[in-house]
Amino acid sequence: MRGKTVLITGSTGGIGRETARALVAKGAHVIVVGRDRGRADAAATELGAEAETADVCEPADVRDLVTRVRARHGGLDVLVNNAGANTSRRRLNTAGVEVMVAAHVLTPYVLTRELMRDGGRVINVTGGIPGAPIELDNLQAERRFIGWTFSQYNHTKTMMMAMSCRMAERLAERDVAVNVAYPGHGHTPMNRRLPLSAFPYAYRPVAPLVKVLAPVLFGDLAKPSRSSVHLASSQEVAGVTGAYFGMDCRRRPWPATVLDERVREAVWEMCEKLAG
Repeated sequence: MRGKTVLITGSTGGIGRETARALVAKGAHVIVVGRDRGRADAAATELGAEAETADVCEPADVRDLVTRVRARHGGLDVLVNNAGANTSRRRLNTAGVEVMVAAHVLTPYVLTRELMRDGGRVINVTGGIPGAPIELDNLQAERRFIGWTFSQYNHTKTMMMAMSCRMAERLAERDVAVNVAYPGHGHTPMNRRLPLSAFPYAYRPVAPLVKVLAPVLFGDLAKPSRSSVHLASSQEVAGVTGAYFGMDCRRRPWPATVLDERVREAVWEMCEKLAG
């Protein structure tokens, strides 16, 4: 990883921070990105990294981040789209885009399109319980936001997987690898703040117990960072693109909805329209 420039969104804490720690240890020049300047500076100082700030839910912030990274580095060798958002109700950003679509789908699309060098690696980090059907008439939670087993968080993470499949196809001729990593569960700052109202109705009875057990069961955040670190740095996956890896760093089958050509095209068209 020496001589490689790596950008990791959502890396001032949680899984992203441990991913940054591991890649710095491997010799990479890592750019940690968070919303808060103080936290970004503190993380960068501790890790020996570069600090950047951006709200991944806001397109203007993302465009400014692209401009600054281009000016300093020209582009990226590795991009880890790790940042997540999880709200308890439907919210739109200043551009009128549902914020989890912006954070999980649109920002990874834009950063990949604008910053990746030929031969680079993109790791898009999914999460929650992805894999349920993508609802083409509900991409931005226009019809429903939370259901018995449905949540817009899981929905947008699955949409990100569909976008990643299409992006891998589009960037194959440039030898840019685009893969998805599932980290497993982690006792992250975002999960600690998650209110009960953000859970699908069927999961709410067990959510309080999960919150109590999470520090013991999921407190070691180095474990869920392993899949991202593996895809970013290992020679074992050199040349692999358009693949989905589990928390054990092994390939997993794509969910059926992600393999649906109609779904992939709809998500891709949404990204093209919203990104301009």
